[in-house]
Amino acid sequence: IEIYSLHVDCKVTSRFAHTVITSRIVNRANESREATFEVELPKTAFITNFSMSIDGEVYPGIIKEKVAAQNEYDTAVSQGQSAGLVKITDRKLEQFHVSVSIAAASKVTFELTYEELLKRQLGKYELLIKVQPKQLVKHFQIDVHIFEPQGIHFLETDSTFMTNELTEALTKVQNETKAHILFKPTLDQQKKNSELDETLLSGDFVVRYDVKREATAGDIQIVNGYFVHYFAPQEMPVFPKNVIFVIDRSGSMTGRKIEQTRDALLKILQDLRPEDHFSFITFNNKVVEWNCSLLPATEENVASAAALVQTLTARGGTHINGALLTAVGVLEKAEELPERSISMIILLTDGQPTSGERNVEIIQENVQKAINGKYVLFCLGFGFDVSYKFLEKMALSNGGIARRIYENADAALQLQGFYKEVATPILTQIEMQYPENSIEGLTKNNFKLLFEGSEITVSGKISNDLDLLPVEIKAQSHTSNLTLKEEANVKEKEEVFQNQRYIFGNFIERLWAYLNIQQLLEEAISAPEEDQKALEARALDLSLQYSFVTPLTSMVVTKPQQQEELANKPTEAG
Repeated sequence: IEIYSLHVDCKVTSRFAHTVITSRIVNRANESREATFEVELPKTAFITNFSMSIDGEVYPGIIKEKVAAQNEYDTAVSQGQSAGLVKITDRKLEQFHVSVSIAAASKVTFELTYEELLKRQLGKYELLIKVQPKQLVKHFQIDVHIFEPQGIHFLETDSTFMTNELTEALTKVQNETKAHILFKPTLDQQKKNSELDETLLSGDFVVRYDVKREATAGDIQIVNGYFVHYFAPQEMPVFPKNVIFVIDRSGSMTGRKIEQTRDALLKILQDLRPEDHFSFITFNNKVVEWNCSLLPATEENVASAAALVQTLTARGGTHINGALLTAVGVLEKAEELPERSISMIILLTDGQPTSGERNVEIIQENVQKAINGKYVLFCLGFGFDVSYKFLEKMALSNGGIARRIYENADAALQLQGFYKEVATPILTQIEMQYPENSIEGLTKNNFKLLFEGSEITVSGKISNDLDLLPVEIKAQSHTSNLTLKEEANVKEKEEVFQNQRYIFGNFIERLWAYLNIQQLLEEAISAPEEDQKALEARALDLSLQYSFVTPLTSMVVTKPQQQEELANKPTEAG
C-alpha cells in the first residue's frame, strides 16, 4: 500500500481556519489490501466533510443527528462492534481513522475537511498540523494561506521534526495582510538516511502569528451580512489578584503527580506580582490552611510559601467540598485587599470526592451558593480518575474554566501554562453592545474577565440595510470604567473580502455558526436541566444546517459492500 500523494491545504481567513487533507493511495500488491487514512486534528476543530473515492466511485460521509445515526448503525451492526472513527489522542488532538479494503492495483482518495476558529492565547494564534505519513510520500505538500485584513504583526513556523535539509523545503512569502507558507520536501529530503526508506516526517508543524491592532474598540469584519468583532485592547494595566491555590494531596497524588505539582507551584509563586495577594489550602480528608488570611506576595511571603510547597506529601482521602468552602471563607474575611482587584480560586485535584460531602451535585450547589458570583473558580483535573464533568460544571457555573492536566512528562509545564493564561486579568464586566433591532443571532456578548494576550470574539447577523454598524464596549479596568465606541461602514467592510482569491465565501457565517455551537454546548454544561435541552436543540440545528460533526451529531461513513461506520466528536468529559 503506497501513499503517493498527501496534501494539507489550510486557508486561514481572519482567524477562521479551513483545512482540507487529501491522501491518495494505490495498492501495488497483486491481491486486495487494507488502505488506512489516519489524521490527527485539533480538538477545538469540527469535521465538516469526508469522502472516499475508490476507482472513481465516491463514498461521502453524511452528517446526521447522533441519536438517529447511532440507532441506524446499531441495527446495521450487531451491538458492540461499533468502532468509533474518532478518539482523543492527547491534550490538543483527536484522531480520525478509517480503513477500507481495496482491490489489487486499485486507487483510493481520502479527503477530510475540518474548520476551527483560532483562539488567541498569550499574544498569539496557533495553527497546529500533525504530520505522520508513516512512509515516504512522493508528492508531499503543506500549504498554509493566511489573510488577516488587520495586517500581520508577526509570523513564525515551528516544527518538532525539522532538519537542515528539510528547512530547504520550507518557504514563506508574506506581505502586509497575507502570507503563504509552503512545505514541500522531496523524497530524499524526507529520508532519515540515504540507505533506509524511513521518513523523518513525524510530529507537529505549527504556525504562530498575531495581527496588528490599532482601533481601541477592536476590529469589525463583515461578509454577506454577517459580522465578527474582535476585541483585544493593548497596553492595559493589570488588575492585582487575590488568588487561593487549593491543592489535593490525597493518596492518589503520590509520586510523580505531587512532584510535578510541587515543581509547578514553585514556578507559579515566582510569577506572582508584588501587588497580588495569595494563600494556599491543601487537602486530603483534612483541610489545612497555610495561613488563615491572604498575604501580599512579598519576597518573604513567597519564600515562606515555597518552603511549605517543598514539604507537600500525598496520603489520605479527598475532601473537595470542605477545601473549596474554606477557600471561599478566606476570601470572605480578607481585609485590606486592593479596592479594584480580581479574586480567584484555583483548584487542582486528581480524583473523586471521598471524604466529607461526596455527592457532586450537592458540592456544586454548596460552592455556587458560597461564591455567589463574587469570585472566579478554575478547576484543574489531573489525569483520568477525576470526574471531569463535575469539575467543568463547577468551573463554568462560577465564571471560570476547567482544564484536564495530562499525566505526561510536561504536566508541570501544563500547570504553569494554565496559570500564565489567567495570571493577568486586564478587564472585567465587559459588555459588547450592538443596535438591538438590527442584529440577529448575536453570540455571547457579556464577559466576566479578559486576560492579557487573549481576545474576545462576538459575531452576529445584520438583519436590515444598515449603512453603519455602531458598537459600544463597556468594561472596568484596574484604573477606570471604560466606554469605547466605534462605527463600521458596512459597504467598506464588505469590500475588504471581495476579489480575494483564497477566501471561502461565507466564512464569517460559518465562523458565527461555529462560535454559536461552541458557546451553546458550553452554556448547556452549567445550565439547569430544563434549559439544557433547549440549548442543545439549538446547537444541534446549527450543527446539521452547517454540517459540523459536534458532540450532538455523527458522520455516517458508508464503505463498499454497504458497511457503515460512525465518526463521533469525543469530548474531554467523555
